[in-house]
Amino acid sequence: MSIGRFLVIIPTYNELENISNKAPLVLSQDHRIDILIVDDASPDGTGDLAESMAAEEPRIHVLHRPKKDGLGRAYLDGFNWGISRQYDLLFEMDADISHPPAALPLMIEAAQTADVVIGSRYLHGRVTVSNWPMKRLLISYFGSWYARTITRMPVRDATGGYNCWHRRVLETVKLDRVRSNGYAFQIELKFRAWCKDFSLTEIPILFTERDSGESKMSKKIVREAVWRVWWLKILQIFRQL
Repeated sequence: MSIGRFLVIIPTYNELENISNKAPLVLSQDHRIDILIVDDASPDGTGDLAESMAAEEPRIHVLHRPKKDGLGRAYLDGFNWGISRQYDLLFEMDADISHPPAALPLMIEAAQTADVVIGSRYLHGRVTVSNWPMKRLLISYFGSWYARTITRMPVRDATGGYNCWHRRVLETVKLDRVRSNGYAFQIELKFRAWCKDFSLTEIPILFTERDSGESKMSKKIVREAVWRVWWLKILQIFRQL
């Protein structure tokens, strides 16, 4: 399998303190990696900083969106940008320190034999999370268990946001039909890929809580994930995925 061009998509909203540190670490992992920063009109100037970085580094690109419009829609816009430019692998990655850039080479290697690679926090009976408040950990862990139980999808970290997708997967799952926008987006996209018989594999990562900026988690996002899983199951039953 020949895999030659990679795109790491990093959605941002008020990530000024993080993005300048994260981008060089990502680019240093493999010379075939480009970065797309998808900024939702950050009032702290993240978008302007991203433009300055792109002016100095041709492997950095910026997609500006007019307002804060959710994680899922930011990734969908990023995927469509990357698909139109024929990138072979497209990655989801947080702007903060949560998703370790050092795992990118391992994900690229795993993508040689799998269609989707998931950076997992809950593999082999272990929880590999650092400095996370217990409440957040419980929401995430039981959220993945809840999604796995209802959908029967064989993924330990269904809610995880550090993922690698072959372009052909994203071209097949009909991105225009994806409706989730918060962390349910991560469940929905994996589930749609699994229902299309693409192979999903997980590799262990150490997830580290951010040390700057603010988490985007909210009660609304949690509620969406709770009911959206049942919606996905119903779509599967009626063969609408």
